[in-house]
Amino acid sequence: MLPSINSFKVGTVEAGGTDLFLIAGPCLVENETHALKMAEAMRAITDRLGVQFIFKSSYDKANRTSINAHRGLGIEEGLRILGRVRSDVGLTVLTDVHEVAQVRAAAEVADVLQIPAFLSRQTDLIVEVAKSGRAVNIKKGQFLAPHDIKNAIEKATSQGNHRVMITERGTSFGYNNLVVDFRGLPIMRDFGYPVVYDVTHSLQRPGALGTSTGGDSQFIEYMARAGVACGVDGVFMEVHDNPAQALSDGPNSLPLEQLARLLEQLKAIHALIRETA
Repeated sequence: MLPSINSFKVGTVEAGGTDLFLIAGPCLVENETHALKMAEAMRAITDRLGVQFIFKSSYDKANRTSINAHRGLGIEEGLRILGRVRSDVGLTVLTDVHEVAQVRAAAEVADVLQIPAFLSRQTDLIVEVAKSGRAVNIKKGQFLAPHDIKNAIEKATSQGNHRVMITERGTSFGYNNLVVDFRGLPIMRDFGYPVVYDVTHSLQRPGALGTSTGGDSQFIEYMARAGVACGVDGVFMEVHDNPAQALSDGPNSLPLEQLARLLEQLKAIHALIRETA
């Protein structure tokens, strides 16, 4: 399948899709200045390297560990800022939705609507997102086996929307830990839809800091290279210019200064896999 998104086609290589694409951005829309700054910086990097780029950031984080955790600017202000990223910086935009009532407003701004992993079995939400006509990115729940995601895909395509991507983001492994079974990537690619590997979320330590989530950002490059070597179509990474000060998921975010070098490595691995496939 080839879900066209703006000027490029996100699809499997076998189906004629583009080269490896990137979904990235700060986990949360922190403020307008920061969002635009990050969008412009990442666009400069991806344009220089010739990488198709989708900017991702959330207007609200509804599944925070603590009631006191910062959730974001809210749907109205968050979407306004994402709209500026789309119109002023000229980027394709992805954001997640948590409730059916949010879909219409988000679809007016975002090119891709994302189903969060914890909601990947929520039939009404998946159906409503698919009905919006926007491309759909379904994150595989931490509790799902790779073959189970086919049911979520069918919920979306039942509405006639085949602009679907599926994203691996790790599986619960005991308490406060995640593990990635790389066998799942080719299993999910056999369903015929583009598969994205969410590197940074799979390196979270859910709830490990007591009132917030920890993470193992030191392993980002290793895991990213492994995922691309498995033949994924896209890579998802949270990127921040100062992870230590990030308002969400700082412990597992990639520092902006490391993005260009890593993308160069991933492009080379992806090209090698295509040549030898």
